[in-house]
Amino acid sequence: MAKPTTETIALPDFPVTIVRELDGNFIHDDISLKELVTHTDKGLILYFYPKDNTPGCTTQATEFTARLNEFDELGYDIIGVSRDSVESHEKFIAKHNLNIALISDSDEKLCQYFDVIKEKNMYGKISLGLVRSAFVFDKYGTLTHAQRNLRAAGYTERLLNTLAP
Repeated sequence: MAKPTTETIALPDFPVTIVRELDGNFIHDDISLKELVTHTDKGLILYFYPKDNTPGCTTQATEFTARLNEFDELGYDIIGVSRDSVESHEKFIAKHNLNIALISDSDEKLCQYFDVIKEKNMYGKISLGLVRSAFVFDKYGTLTHAQRNLRAAGYTERLLNTLAP
């Protein structure tokens, strides 16, 4: 599968595993993001983060949860993506009372599609890691905004300012 450029990214049509909490129960849905947008008639904010329960990732997820109503009023659903397992996502959601859905991309298929796995240099050690990124799609599945290498703290506020009419 060819990697799309930022200008040509479309919502993928392959299934992903979405984890969410509803009334104290965890629900796992296998659905394509393209199909999800079609069925909800809402835009989608898809953000990629390195790891559940780490400081920056927790900050970002709790900020999105706190501002969820504002994004909803603008017509967007929010879904976080990491390479963590479904079980890790369940613990992350429960521990921080997250009201956003998370995608378990343990096979990195979605990460590779969006080209968010890059070489990182941590204290002189080179490794492949997930680069914190966000992609905003309108209700038709068209990419309207993309940002890579973003800072977690305050990103929700910056994104709201970008999306506000």
